[in-house]
Amino acid sequence: MKQSLWIIGFFFFFTSLAFSQQGHEIKVKIDNFQEKELYLGYYLQDKQYLLDTTQLGADGYFTFSGDGITPGGLYLIVMPPDNQYFQLLIDDKSQRFSMHCKNPKNPTEGMEIKGSEDNKLFYDYLNYLSVKRPEAASLQEAMDNPETPEKKKADLQEKLDKLNQEVMDYQANLIKKYPTTLTAVVIKSNLPLDVPEIEGEDQRDIEVKKWQYAKQHYFDNLDLADPRMLRTPFLFQRLDHYVNKMTVQHPDSINQSLYYLLEKMKPSEETFKYYLIHFLNTYAKSQIVGFDAIYVFLADTYYASGQAPWTEEEQLTKIIENATRLEPLLIGKIAPNIKMQTQDNKEIWLHDFQSPYTVLFIWDPDCGHCKKSMPQMIEFYNNYKDKGVEVFAICTKLYDELQKCWDTIEERGMGIWFNSVDPYNRSKFRTIYDVKTTPQIYILDYKKEILSKRIGAEQLGDVMDQILKMQEHN
Repeated sequence: MKQSLWIIGFFFFFTSLAFSQQGHEIKVKIDNFQEKELYLGYYLQDKQYLLDTTQLGADGYFTFSGDGITPGGLYLIVMPPDNQYFQLLIDDKSQRFSMHCKNPKNPTEGMEIKGSEDNKLFYDYLNYLSVKRPEAASLQEAMDNPETPEKKKADLQEKLDKLNQEVMDYQANLIKKYPTTLTAVVIKSNLPLDVPEIEGEDQRDIEVKKWQYAKQHYFDNLDLADPRMLRTPFLFQRLDHYVNKMTVQHPDSINQSLYYLLEKMKPSEETFKYYLIHFLNTYAKSQIVGFDAIYVFLADTYYASGQAPWTEEEQLTKIIENATRLEPLLIGKIAPNIKMQTQDNKEIWLHDFQSPYTVLFIWDPDCGHCKKSMPQMIEFYNNYKDKGVEVFAICTKLYDELQKCWDTIEERGMGIWFNSVDPYNRSKFRTIYDVKTTPQIYILDYKKEILSKRIGAEQLGDVMDQILKMQEHN
């Protein structure tokens, strides 16, 4: 395990650390453990990180201590050299306690805890499960055995149902009796969602209603405003499932889900900060066409409105400028109008170029990818020119290299479509269309609304087929 706390990539700090006179002191004794060093780790997203390292003391205990209050969550005592571990709970009420692990191969067996009622409760629960799980596994194994008679399986199922109910009752009683403990919060957060029976004749309609109910109630048992949830192994899994599996993968739907989650997280400043940064970075790097709209939404909603005060001024300016540059180019927007020039020096505005569909193709004669994609572009044009598709090509060379454009057009057989240039960069099309690399391809409709963008020449046919098919159904 690495000791660096900076490996998560964007300078995430333990902002909830506070200082007190007592601080934290966690003492750990492990029988039959020969190593002289021990690690304290924590969960974050779907990974585990190292928080502290300590040496064996003269009293036989490994002691993790400091002046700061350790943020709440589910932590790990990690044992080198094979990095086996057992868990412990830390919150405001559990900062100074001791643990005596008598069997490192089975830590729940005989674990002694002093000074933390929450951890006692937690290990009582783990011990209870360690007894019930083998019973359930044995019953399930017998049921799955093809030689088990059907009548016997019915009895086994009844016993299994009874056992499951016992566990559920145990959990419910613990949550009711100790509702504010981290043990209760962890158990409640992982309870399965109880979706009610939905009646109807149309099975598809029933499934849609079940999905809608599940999405609406997905976080009923998990409080996103509880700061302790940030350092658990399940928060990220739940968020990821909600955004990527339960949400329709369209920018508008994802924006709604992210807004819902982030607003729920706001009371926990650290969780809100961490996941706002996480989501912004995720969609800044996304290669999915149209998902830049999610980046723009997050930047406009939270960064431009002053809701990310931790962001340094230079970085904040960059985020807002990126969003401002991308916003006019989002799918569904009218493509920015630019005035270009033909080989015979005639001027034409992009919006005056008449065609049911326009493929805006920005290229450079010296670009290897442009050269490689040219045969595919020509094939595409020949296949779709009779379906209302025209190509509006822009060569990026300026006046001193302008002849390269026309020579290359002739050499590569590109004269079959409309070609244009801007020799003095009067239109500033490179800036307006955020042309950092070439080729750049946009598909526009007759109103010059952006239907798709930044796709490869090899994808044009498939994307155009989808657009034409959707047009038929409208």
